[in-house]
Amino acid sequence: MHEWMPFLPALLALCACASAGGASPESPRKGPARPTFDEEVAFLRRSGPVTVLKDGEGGLVAVSPKYQGRVMTSAIDPEGPSFGWINHAFIEAGRTGTAFDNYGGEDRFWLGPEGGQFGLYFAPGAPFTFASWQTPQAFNEGAWEASSPPGSENSLVLGRTVHVKNHAGTTFDVAIHRTVTVLSRAEVEGRLGFAVGPSVKMVAFETKNVITNVGREAWTEDRGLLSVWILGMYAPSADAHVLIPFDPGARGEIVNDRYFGKVPAERLVVHPDLGFLTFKCDGTYRSKIGLGPARARTVIGSYSASARLLTLVAYTRDPDATRFVNSMWEEQKEPYAGDVVNSYNDGPTEPGKPSLGGFYEIETSSPAAALAPGAELVHTQRTFHLVGDPADLDAVARRALGVGLDAFAR
Repeated sequence: MHEWMPFLPALLALCACASAGGASPESPRKGPARPTFDEEVAFLRRSGPVTVLKDGEGGLVAVSPKYQGRVMTSAIDPEGPSFGWINHAFIEAGRTGTAFDNYGGEDRFWLGPEGGQFGLYFAPGAPFTFASWQTPQAFNEGAWEASSPPGSENSLVLGRTVHVKNHAGTTFDVAIHRTVTVLSRAEVEGRLGFAVGPSVKMVAFETKNVITNVGREAWTEDRGLLSVWILGMYAPSADAHVLIPFDPGARGEIVNDRYFGKVPAERLVVHPDLGFLTFKCDGTYRSKIGLGPARARTVIGSYSASARLLTLVAYTRDPDATRFVNSMWEEQKEPYAGDVVNSYNDGPTEPGKPSLGGFYEIETSSPAAALAPGAELVHTQRTFHLVGDPADLDAVARRALGVGLDAFAR
């Protein structure tokens, strides 16, 4: 798999919502205050060990081996706001074995597909309904083994072997190797390809995710394939939007917005000629969108003007890969015509029912893994949080995305 390339202004995009105006760096942030990084780490440590990685310049990343090797949250300093969404109520209740043990976390490892005849989240014979949806036990429970490279404060290695069965009854034996690394400012600017304005503070990290077929049989399309599926959970706000760039000249539909019913037009705005869409992520209306490999670029992200927070998510992708698992909750005609990037906005699962906690997600997936015994697949995702003066963030958007922040208020 090819390594993710630096952002290209004409090709990549990300951020969303509001204009480049807003509060100055010195003015208080609007809306309820988020917990600080130190507060969140103290909360998590009441339930289990947490490893804090440091970039040497103030940035911090909290990783929980107990909660399946997730990056739980990050921040630009210990007293700064925590960027990841953590489900306090679920953790405090101490529950396990639910349909989804939702601890939160801004980078969690799952395997796809979710639904369909080869889906992992519906037992053989189960209907594709929310009542039958069940996260595999391997991703709900159990700590991962963790170790730090000698002398390293910025990296953690995690691993586990899991056994999962899909809707068709095929079993998979999978060894997972996951390395979390914090990136320095110089590394971030090197990947962006330009220097970031002086007001901007940042924290960034990558997860390198490797799956290996440790079973005795090859993984084949007729019995179902797996993919690496990385999901980041973030706290919503009234002005938060995700932006996904796409190739306007590619064939096929631009966006799949049919996962949980068609997304209303006021929540999903597509600019077919400009090559980007925006998706409202306020945590109040359950909806999901996705883009396939013919359309999607290798970066997506979100922006909140009230928090002065721009989040970029980039991922590795082989440009020749075309087969991606399909996670639609239905018997599928094309099980390998799935999405490579997704975004989910939480809300009530059914009328009168509660939500899963109130958050939004940015997700990326690897190609379908047709692996012989002993073969492996690698998928790397990078997350960049940038906080600063709107003018400096606007300059980042224009250099990295080809559009300014005002484009997302249209």
